[in-house]
Amino acid sequence: MRTPAKTSRSAAAIAVAAALGLTGCTGSDEEEAAPVPGVTADTVTIGTHQPLTGPAAAGYSAVSAATSAYFAYVNDNGGVNGRSIEYLVKDDAYQPQQTNEVVTELVEDDEVLAIVNGLGTPTHSVVLDYLNDEGVPDLFIASGSRVWNQPSLYPNAFGYVAEYTTEGAALAQYAVEQAPGAKVCVFGQADDYGEGLLEGVEAVMGGNEITEIQTYTTSETDVSVQLGKLKAAGCEVNILGTINGFTALTVATAAQMDWFPQWYVSSSGADYPSLVGILGEETAAQLLEGMVCVNYLPFGPDSEWISLFRQINDEYNEGAPFTANTVIGMSVGYLFAEALAAAGQDPTRESLIAAVESGSLQGNGIVPLSYSDVNHAGYGTVGIMTVEGGVQDYNGTTYHVEVGQVTEVEAEPVPLVNGGIPTG
Repeated sequence: MRTPAKTSRSAAAIAVAAALGLTGCTGSDEEEAAPVPGVTADTVTIGTHQPLTGPAAAGYSAVSAATSAYFAYVNDNGGVNGRSIEYLVKDDAYQPQQTNEVVTELVEDDEVLAIVNGLGTPTHSVVLDYLNDEGVPDLFIASGSRVWNQPSLYPNAFGYVAEYTTEGAALAQYAVEQAPGAKVCVFGQADDYGEGLLEGVEAVMGGNEITEIQTYTTSETDVSVQLGKLKAAGCEVNILGTINGFTALTVATAAQMDWFPQWYVSSSGADYPSLVGILGEETAAQLLEGMVCVNYLPFGPDSEWISLFRQINDEYNEGAPFTANTVIGMSVGYLFAEALAAAGQDPTRESLIAAVESGSLQGNGIVPLSYSDVNHAGYGTVGIMTVEGGVQDYNGTTYHVEVGQVTEVEAEPVPLVNGGIPTG
């Protein structure tokens, strides 16, 4: 029988060994590492909240379907480090209260390893503190808010898409360079999205240089009043912080007013295939010729990533329409697989976070990603795209944006290797 002193020294030794991550040092066969949430010998389970129903479902429900298709492709080809990826997608209908419910289920009932690509600023904001408190990796959030990039407050949270301010600044810079002296106006969503885009435009132009600013809410079905004010102000370049449906409504309403300014559109509302689906091919060809937008992911018809994603879409996604949201979904799936491969043969929540912060992840964009322990933002570099002859592609202008400063840089597209399946 051990004396109390020996018992105390033994307990202290075990505590030190645990703190140092040592195993097998206590001499006891009964002590085993605690199971890692979401990880078994042959699977890794992660989850997400997405608007599969509700007002945002029309375009955004395609994102998680594409991610699931990419994971199915990976799993059929051996998985990552021998494990298949199980992706649990729960519908929050873009309602914050429902987001809170489904994310709690994913963490506490499904015991996922991580939450990946949770969509929306108002929805994800309600679970940000919860995921942080629970120590759950909160990876590649699908929102351009700057809130996610606060490593000191939220060490487990990482953004993914270009921030709204970044896109606004890039569009404004291109407008100033291509149309010097033109009357530049802003039409944006009356929320964090539109406000962030406007902030980026102001950082480049200054608030006094913007000729007119108008907003809309997603509950509106008629934007003719706002567009009438923009037209009356003589706006020549309109920078839009609109989602696809409102981009289509805007250009169609302007055409009915016999008004054809230049349209500069954020990535969230400039997906040409989606706009064609709303407007019709003939109308889209007429109204969107020359449209300027920004992007940061592979998109052009000659991209090897796009070729792969189209194949995956046909085989694993029932040939669903191939849009920018398809590319986003598969790209974020690739990035998670890359992080999982870098997290080691026996991944933990801690090793997954360390893998993202290591700076080794590249993603598949027009430039490599640059996550670190002090930068949890996604893409800070965006390329300018234009529509010419019904084809939307990069035109060779690429900007890096940092604290409102816009610098033109060379694109460095990440090449496709190993069939788009990361290895450890």
